[in-house]
Amino acid sequence: MLLTVPRYNQIALTTQLCLRFLFAPLLAASAVFAAGCVAPLGPGYTIESQQIRLQFVAAPESRIRIDAEYLLKNTGNQPLSELELRLPGRRRFHFDEPRATWDRTTLTSGISTENPRNALITLPQPWTMSAHHTLHLSMEYLPATAGETALSFSGDAFFLPAEGWSPELLPARGLFATGGVPPKKWEMSVRAPEGFLVHTSGQQTKTSRRGGELIVRALQGTGDHYPFVIAGRYRSAQIGAGKEKIFLWTHKAQGAADARGVSDALVRTAEAYDQVFGARCPVAAGCFTRSTRARTLVRDDEQAEPNTAEMVSMDTMMVDLGSGTPKLAAAAAPSLASSWLGYAQNPGFYEQEPPLSALPAFAASIGQAAAEGTDSRAETIRRALRLIPEKATAHRQEDPTVVRVKSFVFFYALQDRYGREVFRKAISHMLYARRERGFELRDLIAAFEQETHQNVAEFVRLWMKRPGVPKEFRARYGGAAAAATQSEKEAAP
Repeated sequence: MLLTVPRYNQIALTTQLCLRFLFAPLLAASAVFAAGCVAPLGPGYTIESQQIRLQFVAAPESRIRIDAEYLLKNTGNQPLSELELRLPGRRRFHFDEPRATWDRTTLTSGISTENPRNALITLPQPWTMSAHHTLHLSMEYLPATAGETALSFSGDAFFLPAEGWSPELLPARGLFATGGVPPKKWEMSVRAPEGFLVHTSGQQTKTSRRGGELIVRALQGTGDHYPFVIAGRYRSAQIGAGKEKIFLWTHKAQGAADARGVSDALVRTAEAYDQVFGARCPVAAGCFTRSTRARTLVRDDEQAEPNTAEMVSMDTMMVDLGSGTPKLAAAAAPSLASSWLGYAQNPGFYEQEPPLSALPAFAASIGQAAAEGTDSRAETIRRALRLIPEKATAHRQEDPTVVRVKSFVFFYALQDRYGREVFRKAISHMLYARRERGFELRDLIAAFEQETHQNVAEFVRLWMKRPGVPKEFRARYGGAAAAATQSEKEAAP
């Protein structure tokens, strides 16, 4: 199961524009630009400072307490009467309703009519322009109950994945509205029982112990858009070396042979993704985390569903070892692909339409084959072609299952048509150019046309708008597929 990662704080477009230069001489306009434009055009506010404090309580009932404090200033052109707060998703998190105070005055909240996931907080009195106030939010997460699909945790380990777990302040409502953007630097602190290992986003600045608790403080910066926390009674072992060091966290000690096998398989997976999608970070700074180490954090839970993995952050993953350590890399490969494909950096990625909706499956196939040390590309395509009818009706809508399979095979067809090096460059260019803005099919087409100087849109239409698959592609792989199907029939009792 892959974790989707919506944005932590919506980045509001600051519209501090000055219009008077439109009616002034060119020289005056230049002076205005040189001086800077500071007059706001709409309602808004600024988060001047913020701090998020997190405490894990193991007994008598496991729970995660969150306290967030914000110093806010009205920087808009009008008083504000309410604030809008985006709550965590109920399907992913089991939590009590957040409590809020405004300069220690308890606030009331209601549900937004525009989005039921958003809460509207009514202020006790109009928030005047240039005025400062302190907003305090608190909430608790509880383990999922029977029948719930929410994220759960135990008394000896928990994690909160990048984004989505903390209430998010949203921009003010209205034309040219601003607000909700975190300051350039802010602190997150984590309190957990002594004996826990703790890993967080940001730069850990101080670790202390008090009253049977471990307290970790981490400074978050502009490069840490996706705060996360993972902690538990784990054992840590380094299983990789070089630029990409892998740290395996488990409840039980792992044998040297298993650790070496996992390390080798993960290295093969990373190299395969580099070859297909390009390097994870096209520029040196600000892509993912400041650390050059990639940590894979593992939970060996015998009751967990086997062969599942969840990305906690761009450098951290939870993997259930239901099938044992040798299968770890293959289980981790699909989720690990998000570090290259940028799922976490592209809002709405999992709402993609075909064929882009099949990109995760394509990546998973590549990663699992690399982890297992097999060359199964041709066989994978043959198996997929068996699910697509050879004789398709021209003016009849294709079955959704067939469309999904076609979308999956489509990426192999792109490699065949334009070459794997062009494929790598085009995908890498698209992911980097559309980072944090999302991408669509037209962005994929544009990236390939930039690399090939050819009409790629026509090739896409040939594949996705016509029923079936192109004859030449089926001929390349389909003969072997037919032979395999016949062999299967002959071998059947």
